[in-house]
Order: sequence, then C-alpha cells, then structure tokens
Amino acid sequence: MRRPISIIVLVLCICVVCLGAEFKKTPGPVELEDGDTFVFIGDSITHQCLYTQYVEDYFYTRYPDRRIHFRNAGIGGDKARDVLDRFDEDIAKFKPKYATILIGMNDGEYTAFEDRIFNTYKRDMTEMLDKLAEIGVKAIPMTPTMYDLRQALRGRNWVQAQRAGGEHYNAVLSFFGMWCLQQAQERGLGFVNMYEPLNRYTREGRKNDAEFTLIEDAVHPEEDGQFIMAYALLRDIGAEGPVWSIEITGQDNIWLYHAEHGKISDAQTNRIAFTFTANSLPFVVPEDAEMGFMMTDAKNTLSRQTLRVVGLESGEYRLLIDGNVADIFDYADLAKGVNLFGNFNVPDYRQAMEVAELNLQRNEDAIQPLRDMWIQLKFRRYRERGDWQEEEEEEEIDDDMSIEEWKEKVLSKEAQKLEEKAKEFEDKIYEINKPRSHTYELIKL
Repeated sequence: MRRPISIIVLVLCICVVCLGAEFKKTPGPVELEDGDTFVFIGDSITHQCLYTQYVEDYFYTRYPDRRIHFRNAGIGGDKARDVLDRFDEDIAKFKPKYATILIGMNDGEYTAFEDRIFNTYKRDMTEMLDKLAEIGVKAIPMTPTMYDLRQALRGRNWVQAQRAGGEHYNAVLSFFGMWCLQQAQERGLGFVNMYEPLNRYTREGRKNDAEFTLIEDAVHPEEDGQFIMAYALLRDIGAEGPVWSIEITGQDNIWLYHAEHGKISDAQTNRIAFTFTANSLPFVVPEDAEMGFMMTDAKNTLSRQTLRVVGLESGEYRLLIDGNVADIFDYADLAKGVNLFGNFNVPDYRQAMEVAELNLQRNEDAIQPLRDMWIQLKFRRYRERGDWQEEEEEEEIDDDMSIEEWKEKVLSKEAQKLEEKAKEFEDKIYEINKPRSHTYELIKL
C-alpha cells in the first residue's frame, strides 16, 4: 500500500517542479561592458533622438572607461511590422547585447480598442521578441508612452477632436503596455514603464496649471517629457545612484578622509585640503530638459556628489576647487552633507556639460539624419507593396529606383558617411569624458 502513495508523491513533486520551471526570474541590472552595443528600437518618439540621447549621456559620464556603442533604431510612423521589415539590416547586423523596444503608439491606430488591431500588434511583437532571442539579444520591452487626450481635444493632433474623446486611446496604450509587462514576466526579460511616469507628472503639473502638458501634439513628448522617459528607463534597468561621496571627520585638529567612487590623495591632516579624482562625471543633460530633470529629482537620485564634513567649528566656510571659489557653506549644512551637483563653479560639472553638448551635436548632425535616411527606405517598401499610409509619404520619393538599387547607390553611401561622422563624435566624447584630478580646500570665513 505504501508504494502507490510514494509514486503519487513523486508524480506530484515532478508536476510542481515542471510547473515551477515555467516561471522565470526577473533579470537584474543591465550590465554593459567595454565594446558592447545597446540598441533603441522604436517609432517617431525614438526617432526624435531625445530620451535615447539622455540615456547615452548617463553612460558616457558614468562609465568613462567603457566604450559602449549606442544605436538609435527608431523610425517615424513605425509599427511592429515595420521593425520586422528592417530587423536584419538595422538591428541584428550590429549584434547588440541589449535592445529596448518602444513600439505601440502607431500599432493601436489611434482608435478605440479592437481585437483585430491588438492581435496584429501581439503577433508582430511576439515575432520580434522571438527574433531577438534567437540572436542572443537581451530584449527590454517598454510600455507605449502617454497619449495626452486633453491636447488632442484642443486640436493639437491629427485625430479629429470630436472623435478623440470617445476613443479612450490612452487606455488602449495602457492595455498594450500591460501585455508587454506580461511578456517580460513570462520570458524573464527586463521591462520599462514609460506610461506611468508621463501620466503621473502630467497630473502633478496640472495641479497648478490646467494647461500643463509634456506632450504638445498629444503623441510626441518634448524635451522635458523625454527626460522623464530616460529617467524611467535608467531607473528600471538598475542605473546607479550617487556619483561620488567624500566624508571628512575631525577631532583634536586631526582630519581623516574617506571617499567612495573616487580616490583621495595629498590629504592634509592639520587642515582640510586634499586632491580628489572621481571615478566618473556627474550625469547632466542639455538645458532644454532642465524642467524634466528637476521634476524627477535626478539631481539627488542619479547625480549626487556629496561632501560631508563633521567636526567643524560653527561658522561659514569657503570651498575652493583648484584655487577658485566654488561656494560658501554653513558648518551645519556641511555636517549634514551638501550636494555639489549643479554648481557651475565645480569643474567636473562643466566637463560633464561639454559631454552632453557634444552628444547633442552628435545626435543632431549624424544620428537624426541617419534615421531620416532609413525612413525613406520604409517609404520605398510601401511603394513596392502598394501600401501607402499617407499621401505625403509618396512625395518623399522623386525617382524610379528599385529598393535594391537605391540601397546600393544612395543609402549605403550616405549611411556610411553619417556612421563615420557619428563615430568621430563618439571618439571626441571618449576623449573628454575622463575625470580629472582637482584640489579641494575648505577655509573658515
């Protein structure tokens, strides 16, 4: 009698193990090493080269010792099917280690939820995730972004205002996003929620201003909204917080120093004076996205540079960096710890801003024109299939060349020039993004 019970228990255990094997762990932080490639797959919101640029800024300044290659693979108007059309030549060819996917805004067709539309999106996204897995890419699906109905009702979008109110398109995008989350959970992939923070910060802004928006045309977030997107991406992939911290403690006129994420040298024990070399630069972005930077509190969560001095006599102290006055602090604030980020008198802030401005130029002069070339290829494919979506798309083509002929005579040559130009900018970025040593001195007023 005992044997059948044992067999039953064994079978149950096997079933439990089998069932458990279907569930996969949520992956940890993104790990990018020297030489790795990171691809941003997307539509026009990625084609804008904004949230992608800000993410690049973070990695360029945080990991100056790693040559990480970023590729923008966004094309205006794209649906998941369009990405599949260019998958081999625009994504797989570059052998990325990671690829984020921001697709869905166009797939919903700007109308109320329909099974037919969603099933098409689901089918094509599933194929994309499968293809990425086949070539060993770690995919990071992301929710579609927010559709600002209030802006659409004001006539700031191509969807007729009287129709937009009844389509509930923002809710449709939320549904698409939750399907992406389910796929990430089932496949053990990373995941980024772009939808929630854009909606949340929009609601926060409208507490003081009913006209507030991050998305002027209802679809494409502008610089501040795009920084909120970049911040969400960085946080969800495990971006590290403080840039560096220095703690100085004094007792009986003897000063002791401790630093994290940097190295202290030439430290004086009878007064506060030392040389510091940080491991990285602070994370900054161009001024156009300053409001988004402040709204997310990135200053404290991703860019913090803390100087803490305990044991000072009461009074105010002048901080000198390389012999120049950086700021004046009260002893009580120094005991709590002050954040030096954002101070233009701090030299590594200016150095980091140079990196951000150079990357802005890289995106404007090389990456965006390159993506504009790829959108022409999409229009030619539409023409070949007789699948024009809008009349103005046909006007983009003023010749009778076949796709292969145009790719050989135009795309390959122009793309090569732009790729080389982008690499020149990248080379310059990696020349100026190395932290430098600076002398610090604290003098009582």
